Amino acid sequence: MAATIIFLLCVCVSLLSNADNVQGMARWPGGSSTRFYEFKVQTKRITKLCNTKDIITINNMLPGPVIYAQEDDRVIVKVINQTPHNATIHWHGVRQRLSCWFDGPSYVTQCPIQPGQTFTYEFTLVQQKGTLLWHAHVSWLRATVYGAIIIYPKTGVPYPFPYPYEEHIIILGEYYLRDPLQLEQAVLASGGGPPPADAYTINGHPGPNYKCSTNDVYKIDVIPGKTYLLRLINAGLNMENFFGVANHQMTVVEADAEYTKPFTTDRVMLGPGQTLNVLITANQPIGRYSMAMGPYMSARNVPFQNITSVAYFQYLGATPNSVSLPAVLPRFNDNLAVKTVMDGLKSLNPASVPKEIDKNLFVTIGLNVQKCGRKNPRQNCQGNNGGIFAASMNNITFIRPSVSLLEAYYRKINGHFTEDFPASPLRFYDFVNGAPNNAPNDTNALNGTRTYVFEYGTRVQLILQDTGTISTENHPIHLHGYSFYVVGYGTGNYNPATANFNLVDPPYMNTIGVPVGGWAAIRFLADNPGAWFMHCHLEIHLTWGLSVVFIVKNGQGPLETLPHPPADYPRC
Repeated sequence: MAATIIFLLCVCVSLLSNADNVQGMARWPGGSSTRFYEFKVQTKRITKLCNTKDIITINNMLPGPVIYAQEDDRVIVKVINQTPHNATIHWHGVRQRLSCWFDGPSYVTQCPIQPGQTFTYEFTLVQQKGTLLWHAHVSWLRATVYGAIIIYPKTGVPYPFPYPYEEHIIILGEYYLRDPLQLEQAVLASGGGPPPADAYTINGHPGPNYKCSTNDVYKIDVIPGKTYLLRLINAGLNMENFFGVANHQMTVVEADAEYTKPFTTDRVMLGPGQTLNVLITANQPIGRYSMAMGPYMSARNVPFQNITSVAYFQYLGATPNSVSLPAVLPRFNDNLAVKTVMDGLKSLNPASVPKEIDKNLFVTIGLNVQKCGRKNPRQNCQGNNGGIFAASMNNITFIRPSVSLLEAYYRKINGHFTEDFPASPLRFYDFVNGAPNNAPNDTNALNGTRTYVFEYGTRVQLILQDTGTISTENHPIHLHGYSFYVVGYGTGNYNPATANFNLVDPPYMNTIGVPVGGWAAIRFLADNPGAWFMHCHLEIHLTWGLSVVFIVKNGQGPLETLPHPPADYPRC
C-alpha cells in the first residue's frame, strides 16, 4: 500500500515530455511522463551486528530510494557525489534504448563520478514494466548502494494475474563489517578469494539469527485470506540465495521484469541481479512465519556465510511475541532445486524468438589461476598452489581501460581496446570434466581489453559454457542494454545434436544463471547501438575479469544511431 501511495505522488509531480528533446538528441518515441529523482551519494554511520561503521548510501538510505515509473516513462536522475570515493549508478535491466551513455558501468560506458561531481542520468523505459534494480557499478560500492526500480503498466492496463491486496519489495543483500572498498583491494592484493559476508540481509535487516539483531528484522503485516505480491530482488555482492516463506506457497508471475506463465513453488533461487515477482496468499493459521534467505553455493571449497537471514510474514492477530515458524530452505548445494525453478519459467505469451541466426558465439566461462610474479608470494599469491586467482571468458581475462571504452569507440580514440574477442575458444575439449586444473601451471588466461563487434540488426545466438577449470559453479551472467531469450540450458558440455531448445515460449531475461557444470543458450537481436558489458554478477568474478564488451554499430537513421554524449559526461 505504501508503494502505491509513493507512486501516486510521483504521478502528481510528473511532467509531460512527448515533444522534449534531451540535449538535442533524437527522442525515442514513447514516454508520456517524466520522473525526476535526486540521488545524493553520502556517507552514513550505522550500527549492525554489534558494530558501528560508516557505509556509502544514496540519500542516507539502506536500501536506497525506490524509482517508481510507468511503462514508456522518461526517467531523469541527478546523482551528486558527496563522498571521497568514485561512484556510478547502473540501471540493471533497463534496455537503454539510444541511451548507452547512461548505462553506468565504470570505464565501460562512462568514467566514474568523482568526489564533488554531478552527473544526470536520462533514459526512457521503452516497452518495459515490472521489477528491476539499480546499483553502483564501480569497485565494490554495490555492497550498500542499491535499490529497486518499479515500473507499473500503463494507466488502465491490468496485471495478467489476480490483483494483489498489497505489494511489497523484498531486497536480498549482504553485509560486511569491513569496508567493502578496502576489502576489494585486500582481496586483489592477496591473490586469493574473498571472505564470506558477515550477514545476509532482507531490506537491510539481518534478522534475529545474527548477533545484536533481535530487533533488526524486517516485517510484513498481512491479513488472513488476502493475496500479496512480493517483488523479490537479489542485490547481493558475491552469493546466490534461496528464498522461501514458512508453510506458504509462492506463485511466480514475473522474472526479470517480464511476465511468465504462473507456476507454484515453495522456494526460489535468485542470483545477484535477478528479480522475481511472486504471489503469496495468507491462507495459514494466524501466526508469525519466517521469510528466509539462505545460501546457494555450487562451487567447491569456497567459504560462505551459512546463517540464514529471517524476516517476518506476520498475520494480523498474531501476538508480538509469537514464535516464528521456520522456513525450510534447500541444502546449500541443491542444484536440482535450482533447475526445478528454472524449468518452470516460461514466457506468458508466444515469444518473438530469432529463428535464423547471423552470429553464433560459443563462450566458455570460469576461473583461472595465474602464475605468481609478485615479490612476496606468501602474502600476495594465495590462490590455488601459490597462484593468483583470475576469471575469464574464452580464456581472456578482461582488463578495464582507464578511460570510457564507449567514448573511445565513439570518438575513434585508438589504443584503449581491441576488436578481436574470439567467437569461440581457441581449442575445444571436455570443458566440464577435462578442463586443465593443474594450477597455476596450465590454468593461465590471456589478459586484454578485447571486444566483439556486431553489425546493427544482427541476430545473435550465444552459448555460455561453464568450465571445470578450478571448479564448476553456477554463474549469473548479465547482459547490459538487452534482454534475451533463454532458449535452452543443460548439464555437461553443450552438444548441438542433442540440445533441447524452446523457441515457443522461452523466458525473456537479463541475467541467466549458467548451470553448474552445464550450459545456457540465449538469443537476442542486436538493435541497440553502443558498447554493452556482459559479465558475471558475482562481484569477485567481475573483479577478476569474467566479462566482455559487445559493440553494436549504428544502423540507419536517427532511431538506429547512438546520439552524442551528454554535456555533463564525466571525465577520467
